[in-house]
Amino acid sequence: MSEPLLGFFKALADESRLKIIGLLARREHSVQELARLVDLKEPTVSHHLAILKAQGLVTARAEGTVRWHALDTAALEDLSRRVLQPATADGADGSPRASGGDKVLQGYLTPDGRLKSIPATRKKRGAVLRWLVTDFAEGERYPEAEVNRRLLARHEDSATLRRELVGHHMLARRDGVYWRLPREGWSEGGEA
Repeated sequence: MSEPLLGFFKALADESRLKIIGLLARREHSVQELARLVDLKEPTVSHHLAILKAQGLVTARAEGTVRWHALDTAALEDLSRRVLQPATADGADGSPRASGGDKVLQGYLTPDGRLKSIPATRKKRGAVLRWLVTDFAEGERYPEAEVNRRLLARHEDSATLRRELVGHHMLARRDGVYWRLPREGWSEGGEA
């Protein structure tokens, strides 16, 4: 079973976490609100939120002294595209099939969804970058450490991949913070 799918099911294998996800699907909540709504102590809710955040299912933003938590629907959609949809299921030979019919990826991915190598040609590199950028949701801000963590899960040369994503105008950066740019601004090689 793939690692993302296993982590996803482990994170949701708790009734309290499912209740929290349901509440966050409607609107953002503070830990205090969630504790009251699911009838748990605040440290217990914080523990459940940490597990959900580790899977990328929940985001948090600070407003004064309160942290507001929300369901990251883009992460759920991405997980669905990469793991749950038949288009991303393993092929008959056990190798991952590329999403969206992009066969270029088949030659570059290991069965566990890691890159074997970074393609040298512009067209193939663009296909890999389009696949990598799906690990980042539009509208979200990512510190460089988080960008590196996500890219290291795909290939050991996170610095090159990070530079390529920025160079192809798929990610932007300022002061060590990165965000995904709209598809229409991607440079040649990153285009569909």
